[in-house]
Amino acid sequence: QVQLVESGGGLVQPGGSLRLSCAASGFTFSSYTMSWYRQAPGKERELVARITSFTSSTTYADSVKGRFSISRDNAKNTVYLQMNSLKPEDTAVYYCNAQRFRYDYWGVGTQVTVSS
Repeated sequence: QVQLVESGGGLVQPGGSLRLSCAASGFTFSSYTMSWYRQAPGKERELVARITSFTSSTTYADSVKGRFSISRDNAKNTVYLQMNSLKPEDTAVYYCNAQRFRYDYWGVGTQVTVSS
């Protein structure tokens, strides 16, 4: 069955870095657009970064441009989110998403907390 398993979250000080990973299985990973979303307490889920299939074109939320970087390794069926210069407002649960046509899959999320 389809699985998206996020890892790499945790507690980090402001200005620090984390790298999130999302390991996928149960579908043809290379054919799917992969995205990271986040949801902070009391707020709606928002798109953080997206990377398309085949061309690996990337899109970022304005709030993370220049600080976050999304990448994918189709040989390992894994998508990454490198997060640098983290701010307290980056605190949220981060979710991995795979999308292709009507197929839309989600992971259970990983908590990222930015605090001193």
